[in-house]
Amino acid sequence: MSQRIAIVGGGYLGAKLAKSLDDLADVTLIEPRSHFVHAPAMIRAVVDPTLTDRALIPYDRLLKKGRVLRARASGIDAGGVTLDDGQRVEADYIVVATGSSNAMPFKPVGDDVEGLRQANQRIHDQLKAARSIAIVGAGAVGTELAGEIVHAMPDKKITLISDLDRLFPTMPDKLGNALAGKLRDAGVTLVLGKRAESLQSLTEPYAGRLKLSDGSEQDFDLIFPVLGSRASSELIDGLPGTQKGTANRVKVDPWMRPSSLPNLFAAGDVADAGDGMTIVAASRQLPWLLSTLKGLMAGKPLAKMKPYKPWGPKAPILVPLGPKRGNSFLGLFTAGDLLTRKMKGEDLFVERYHKLLNRV
Repeated sequence: MSQRIAIVGGGYLGAKLAKSLDDLADVTLIEPRSHFVHAPAMIRAVVDPTLTDRALIPYDRLLKKGRVLRARASGIDAGGVTLDDGQRVEADYIVVATGSSNAMPFKPVGDDVEGLRQANQRIHDQLKAARSIAIVGAGAVGTELAGEIVHAMPDKKITLISDLDRLFPTMPDKLGNALAGKLRDAGVTLVLGKRAESLQSLTEPYAGRLKLSDGSEQDFDLIFPVLGSRASSELIDGLPGTQKGTANRVKVDPWMRPSSLPNLFAAGDVADAGDGMTIVAASRQLPWLLSTLKGLMAGKPLAKMKPYKPWGPKAPILVPLGPKRGNSFLGLFTAGDLLTRKMKGEDLFVERYHKLLNRV
């Protein structure tokens, strides 16, 4: 009889892991949303809402043998997962990949995909009407958003604000400097090393006045708060031996276990495993998890298997500034417009995720 694996969360890691194990185990994917939300395409959908339907991909064809349960997990124990309607999913191994939350309109509030569609259209209309735009937070999402807006709507007055002194400070200088140069060339104002002190909302864009830590104030027609993601780790919180790291992430042992339950693994944004909260990090964790679960199902003890080795701080990152420009750090070198466009900027991996969810 094949072993039972419950995967909680159908994001980049959970969906791919479920599909990879579909022929090897009795897989149940527990996911409250009806659609996979492809975040990079949701950034561009702010300037081009016709992309929204391509960025939201239904889960209903993902698994051929296993099942996708549209439900929210409310508890975990050594025997499986309890859903919020009281139903049980018994499992030999459990993987929690519940991801992270971010501001609208890049991810939905909770599981409301229809609400995300409406928010995307509403914010696009606000953006079209706005003349002055502030983006607070210059991580990957904030920087890409500035690039998308300046490419599609070059007449807008865009200000990108960060409390850090430069863009992507944990990466080689060349990456941040090149992106800053391209944004400035396109007319974006960069305000670095100053903190926004009066944000009215951390969850969705609004119009209003922004006060910075140097005392300066300015009115904007639209302010996007893009202050990074917070892990959705509530499900693991109460388990024995659990400890939190930064951004609400859960600390894990060398085999990505977040608690004293030996058959429970955490992965992706929710796990503080030494990787950043990126799709690239999930792509590194996935093959390790897959081979570890295969080994366990074949009766191999975990202690005899290789522990997980994270990318570390200098993981590859691709930062398009719209469909034509951008820079990427690819481990050994920093790439410019051409490679960034070919690898990510033109298609934003939309085709790849349609294939993953068996929609091609």
